[in-house]
Amino acid sequence: MSTTTLIVGSGFVGRAVAARLAAQGGTPVLASRTPPAEDTAPWVRLDATDADACAQVVESVRPDRLVLVHGPSDVTWCEADPERAIALHSAAARHLTAAARGRRTVLISTDNVFDGSGPDNDEATSTAPANAYGRAKLAAERIVGAAPDATVLRVSLVYGWEPADCAKWLNFFAACAHRLRAGEQVEAPHDQWTTPVLVEDVAAVTAAVLEPGAPGLLHLGGPDRVSRAEWAAAIADGLGVPRTRVAPVPRAAGRYASRPAHTCLTSTLLDEVLRRHGLRVRGVAEGVRALLEAAP
Repeated sequence: MSTTTLIVGSGFVGRAVAARLAAQGGTPVLASRTPPAEDTAPWVRLDATDADACAQVVESVRPDRLVLVHGPSDVTWCEADPERAIALHSAAARHLTAAARGRRTVLISTDNVFDGSGPDNDEATSTAPANAYGRAKLAAERIVGAAPDATVLRVSLVYGWEPADCAKWLNFFAACAHRLRAGEQVEAPHDQWTTPVLVEDVAAVTAAVLEPGAPGLLHLGGPDRVSRAEWAAAIADGLGVPRTRVAPVPRAAGRYASRPAHTCLTSTLLDEVLRRHGLRVRGVAEGVRALLEAAP
């Protein structure tokens, strides 16, 4: 019998998780306020801040498991309205864990729960969010983490392919690739460091930790620690365009000012999860190459 997974959040990561679970023979169902941009899986409308709506969707779908990828995830938006960001994340986590009634639940969280003062953050590192998005996600973590049979999966900067005609590119790789292809110059901070993870690898690890025996808290970061400027230069190399189109700038000079200086995740537990499920997390060069080779 196919396992049904309710995925709350039908954006970039939610759709990738749905595709992975479907490829494994499962039945993913996406839930969100608006329909997904792509027809990845069955979809139901859901306002996750509405307790009755959450209960009704769980009753209707009858999932075996839940994956929570709910937002808002726009760091700039959260910074502009921090109280609402915390309220929305907390309400969704509270209503969905209550509706789940002990079903296996995985929350996709963020590296922004750390203040960026240290170069690496593993599962034992104390949380200290430096921005509103991190505080909102940490509030959701505490709610889900207290639920039975739940895992909080903190993920570093996620990247993957998005079409050029998207209204808004949701990840750094796609924005860089399309702008560089168009002959534009790309500004990227030389002092904001991350451990990027390919979205397909995020989906694979999410599917793995839905299985029994996963730790209650797990970090997923890529094997490479790079600045955004270095990463943009690697994308330029992959496209065969001059690195001079990448302009390294200070983090404080633009839209990355509210991001921590170091959003790098390490783990004391990930290797065992990967080994058990026969998985591998790809580095930046391999990920960029795979995406550009598959790009239309």
